[in-house]
Amino acid sequence: MSVTRRHLLASGAGLAVAAGVQQGASAADLPLLGTYDVVVIGSGAAGMTAALTAAKQGLSTVVLEKAPTFGGSAARSGAGIWIPNNPVILAAGVPDTPAKAAAYLAAVVGPGVPAARRQAFLAHGPAMISFVLANSPLRFRWMEGYSDYYPELSGGLPNGRSIEPDQLDGNILGAELAHLNPPYLEVPAGLVVFSTDYKWLALSAVSVKGAAVAAECLARGTKAALLGQKPLTMGQSLAAGLRKGLLDAGVPVRLNTPLTELYVENGAVAGAVTPGGLYRARRGVIVGSGGFEHNAAMRAQYQRQPIGTEWTVGAKENTGDGIRAGQRVGGDLALMDDAWWGPAVPLPGEPYFCLAERTLPGGLIVNAAGRRFVNEAGPYSDVVHTMYDRNPTDPDIPSWLIVDQNYRNRYLFKDIAPTFVFPDEWYSSGAAHKAWTVDALATSIGVPAAALRATVDRFNSLAQKGDDTDFGRGDSAYDHYYTDPSVLPNSCLAPLWLPPYYALRIVPGDLGTKGGLVTDARARVLRPDGSVIPGLYAAGNASAAVMGHSYAGAGSTIGPAMTFGYVAARDIAGVL
Repeated sequence: MSVTRRHLLASGAGLAVAAGVQQGASAADLPLLGTYDVVVIGSGAAGMTAALTAAKQGLSTVVLEKAPTFGGSAARSGAGIWIPNNPVILAAGVPDTPAKAAAYLAAVVGPGVPAARRQAFLAHGPAMISFVLANSPLRFRWMEGYSDYYPELSGGLPNGRSIEPDQLDGNILGAELAHLNPPYLEVPAGLVVFSTDYKWLALSAVSVKGAAVAAECLARGTKAALLGQKPLTMGQSLAAGLRKGLLDAGVPVRLNTPLTELYVENGAVAGAVTPGGLYRARRGVIVGSGGFEHNAAMRAQYQRQPIGTEWTVGAKENTGDGIRAGQRVGGDLALMDDAWWGPAVPLPGEPYFCLAERTLPGGLIVNAAGRRFVNEAGPYSDVVHTMYDRNPTDPDIPSWLIVDQNYRNRYLFKDIAPTFVFPDEWYSSGAAHKAWTVDALATSIGVPAAALRATVDRFNSLAQKGDDTDFGRGDSAYDHYYTDPSVLPNSCLAPLWLPPYYALRIVPGDLGTKGGLVTDARARVLRPDGSVIPGLYAAGNASAAVMGHSYAGAGSTIGPAMTFGYVAARDIAGVL
């Protein structure tokens, strides 16, 4: 009697514990949907880079994607890519060196991540960018001025190492463009906007350069329209460019094809089981299926409270399928308590991940006691780590971003133009509050009025001096990226003085989780005893991040994801 998929799934977990690897059914027991050298799980940045690399090494490759669209979280993102010493930044004259990069990454990440993995990322990242440039229509731009997140550390660069995709015409994908996962935030109609434009668009009402950048975005959009193009930037460009590379390389991407189990034969992972049947892999399976940010049970199991699935902006299909399948065949897990955190406003329908808004002068963040507790302009992951660290004894979840009408008259907030009112549903949902006095605002959000008034007064005195002696806002070059250079003496700081006052609810948002399968420098999945599971590789948010609990710079998610996808495919091909 043949072994059904139900039997395979029911027996797998116990066998994994007993033997360190699941003994799956034979090939005859499952409908065979195809045999390839390499089976890739997921069509995000990690998966598509891995598939493209495998194909260009002459390996037959298929990509299995759970969603009805391709691109995953990468397509939704700003698509910053942090790769030290890559050819794009070196051509732009960025003064990077391997020694600087190694010193900086070691200082940021610390000893929690093996040196061999850090070195593999630094060694193969530049080659990965060169490979993508040579084998896809993608071109990249240096994100000039977007500082490393800790530029004061040894090897840090205040002017940044990050790159982003250049503009791409979506017409190159033909009918496949309709299957591109949409962005997290839609670019306003008629504009072509790069990630590095947003800091200036936020200032377009008060800055000559901001107005010029807005005009340039419009000019790009007008030119594209006249040429009949479908202009793509940021994550849309990245995902479309990689997908075009796969189309040209003849790599199929099977949408609506979730992974249900890894197939094991003779002690090695040899394929992927899907609801329809088996995709066999002669050489290996690369798991690039993303994190578990939309799996409430996993978040409750591994992460600190309060937590849930409603504060993440990751792709909704990211429910940890690849991580759990890898664990069932014996894979070790790490960093499951962590995520690519950032303060978010829980707006109706979808959270808004705050970047510029919490950094711009004229705003401060307070906790339930009405007190500041963090450098609001610091790296976004650090802000949320602080929220969780302090919350058990001095509740910081939720927190509140407090701004005044002067701030609202000057700066874009999300997609709400200066002077324009916040939508009614922001107020009715409790995400936003408004009052004509600080005391009344405190009452509205449930914090002590005297404490909030004292906090604002103290903040205003520091802002007038331009020196935040309480939390060091503005001490790092990174703090000044999303700020207003016309505000002196510290572009991060301005007093709140013009009523009405506003409070925006702040919760621990994330771009995705960063814990997953433990891998080595060759992207091979490891067991708890450090041994390698033959045939199984992982990259991106399905693997434990090479950044550990930290965040080196803009694109520290996508840069390593693409690099270790590239590494995995080259290791399978025997050319690493």
